[in-house]
Amino acid sequence: MKILGTGLTGLIGSRIVEVLKEKYEFENLSRTSGIDIADKDQILEKIKASDAQIILHLAGKTDVDSCELDKSLLQNGEAWKINVEGTRNISNACLQTNKKLIYMSTDFIFDGINPSAGGYTEEDIPNPINWYAQTKYEGEKIVLSLNSPRIIIRTAYPYRANFVKLDFFRAILGKLQDGKFVLAITDQTFTPTFIDDIAFALDVLIGNNSQGIFHVAGSQSLTPYAAALLIAETFNFDKDLISKTTGKEFFKDRAQRPFQLTLRNDKILKLGVRMRTFKEGLEEVLRQTQDNKKI
Repeated sequence: MKILGTGLTGLIGSRIVEVLKEKYEFENLSRTSGIDIADKDQILEKIKASDAQIILHLAGKTDVDSCELDKSLLQNGEAWKINVEGTRNISNACLQTNKKLIYMSTDFIFDGINPSAGGYTEEDIPNPINWYAQTKYEGEKIVLSLNSPRIIIRTAYPYRANFVKLDFFRAILGKLQDGKFVLAITDQTFTPTFIDDIAFALDVLIGNNSQGIFHVAGSQSLTPYAAALLIAETFNFDKDLISKTTGKEFFKDRAQRPFQLTLRNDKILKLGVRMRTFKEGLEEVLRQTQDNKKI
């Protein structure tokens, strides 16, 4: 089966290709391949010409603080053009060609204030509190309005082994490797997600011909401080390098962040997908890096 994807060279996309390349044929639409998703005519032409029946839309502007700087520009800012208009262009092209759209969204669409017991479900109402999250939620609304097959995958704090761009895990690990101090937040909760599990979940969703919203997130929510301690423990670094801070102090003069961000993944688990805990994910990263001699 062929998948036409945006952002397939990014943090999540490149790993999806690595994990699923024996089962699917992937073609990348992105700036690296000369495609601008904000150009609706170019996107429509490419999607029409492709024999792929699934469009996997991963591309987006994801730097939260950089997106916040775009807020004053509104629809003229890069965050809106990529995350909203780009998604609109891809959605319209899927509608015109009757192709299935799979859109990658984020836990940040929730405000992180008083979530329901156990965390946010797919039925909870989003309330974004920064511009990045607002643009991703606008993208969700566009996808949900489609009268054609579509899936929204919400994930949270993705991490993996062996990639050039730093995710939160390797940013912490890099400091520990260099003997540098790590400031870690104690009053925030997040749900790290091992990217290999996202790939496996995607395969199941495609195989089941699923539709709708799915929280494809890890099975363990914890504080960044607890996460940093787990990283140090798993990779045998000095825990004394890790010190505590508050979210207010850590994100001072930066975009507002949601603070209680547990995503419930019951819905995807019921489909037989196993989403690893952070501890389990780190152990698998360690195994992979020992095999490859590289983190």
